[in-house]
Amino acid sequence: MIKFLLNLLRKKPLTLDETLKYPEGKRYYKEEHNLKKNMMDEDALKIIHRLNKFGHKSYLVGGCIRDMLLGRKPKDFDVVTSATPNQIKNIFNNCRIIGKRFKLAHIIFKGKIVEVSTFRSLPDHRLTLKPEKENLLLKRDNNFGTSKEDAARRDFTANALYYDPRNESIIDYVGGFEDIQNRILRVVGDPDISFKEDPVRMLRAVKISVLLGLTIEKHTREGIKNNRYEINKASPSRMLEEYNKIFRTWETAQIFKGLAEHRLLEVLFKEVCEVDKRYQSENSHKYFFDTHMGKLLQVTDRKLKEREEITPMIFFALIFSDLVQNALKKSTGNMVPVIKSALEPIFKRLEFPKKDRQRLIKIYASQSRFLNTSDANKNQNELFRTKDYFYEAFMYFKILAEVENNESALQSAFFWEISTRIRPPKPAKAEKTPKKNISSDEKTQEIEKSPENSQIESNSSTKKKQSRKFRNFSKKKKTNL
Repeated sequence: MIKFLLNLLRKKPLTLDETLKYPEGKRYYKEEHNLKKNMMDEDALKIIHRLNKFGHKSYLVGGCIRDMLLGRKPKDFDVVTSATPNQIKNIFNNCRIIGKRFKLAHIIFKGKIVEVSTFRSLPDHRLTLKPEKENLLLKRDNNFGTSKEDAARRDFTANALYYDPRNESIIDYVGGFEDIQNRILRVVGDPDISFKEDPVRMLRAVKISVLLGLTIEKHTREGIKNNRYEINKASPSRMLEEYNKIFRTWETAQIFKGLAEHRLLEVLFKEVCEVDKRYQSENSHKYFFDTHMGKLLQVTDRKLKEREEITPMIFFALIFSDLVQNALKKSTGNMVPVIKSALEPIFKRLEFPKKDRQRLIKIYASQSRFLNTSDANKNQNELFRTKDYFYEAFMYFKILAEVENNESALQSAFFWEISTRIRPPKPAKAEKTPKKNISSDEKTQEIEKSPENSQIESNSSTKKKQSRKFRNFSKKKKTNL
């Protein structure tokens, strides 16, 4: 701490040894922690043993160590090594190299992939430049280094631990073991430099703290607040990827509350926050769940836990709902240009794919269609069901109706939610003789033979194909951090 304060006063970056709490690496042996070999992925251990056999240092690293120390079951086991990607490829026949900014090796097994990364060195500006005068954003980072340097360049101390299966020890350079024991999330090194290098770390800090129940350390928290506008420099593709990961956690509402608490929400979704000034308040997190967005996200998380199918497009429709509804209230013209105009700034900033832009506009523009449930529009209703955006538009309509407690909309949602209705024929106006009584079996046969039901069956197959597109998304367990 004293070294950190001294470097702040002299306005110089921390050196490598000043960044590390334990420059020589502190080892915690199996008597001091709860990790056992039988908790590890067998294929990941085989990779480590093979790399060691060829003379390369290699360890388990990152989230898997953190999760096991917290008593959680990891989804993935990542390996870090002194071998370069090309050396790894020469050792493993089942290897492929991926990545532009980071070159990574994927070792492919039946049903899974183990990611293997090479130790990275510190960026040059960590030792030579003054961070307040330079653009520190990392665009390429393929300089290989040592395990010591690799630990220093990682995002959080909890993610910078190595596990050595040879003697079942944990290697700690940054104090991550103690931070996990104390349930603290802390940036490695200077938060101002770390968040400028990779602004997405601020979003990840909030997500990890919420999902794992960790407290964000004071300097890290201040670093997020001071550097929150740096997140506009982050790659849009990485941001969309992070949003999609958040949507799969089943805790989106809590994470967005955390974003509001750290003043990130007003930067990430500034157009939405301008509609409701409460999002821009210092204490916005205290009443986030009273806002329209907060209520919508709470209901959506509940539906995910109930195994409803919720796609990223539904989440985005809910997040942008206030913005679109506000624009429609102010305009009396054609709704499609109004919706498009309201969303265009967000589309450009997030670099939404064209097909997703069109789909989102259709979701909003089709909402009034769900209120039309009369028998006179039966054929049009069936045609509407076959649209590729129908399911997402319907779920948006249903969640909105629940949050706003709109009784007529809830009744309409019930109509659309059940399978196509086959209603009994109306009695003839001028029947002189009573109709022959028909048994329930005969009625079923008549319904099955009717041309109307044939059309229903064909539409049903279309709906099954459409539903299959979304099934995998919500059934995934909580995403890896």
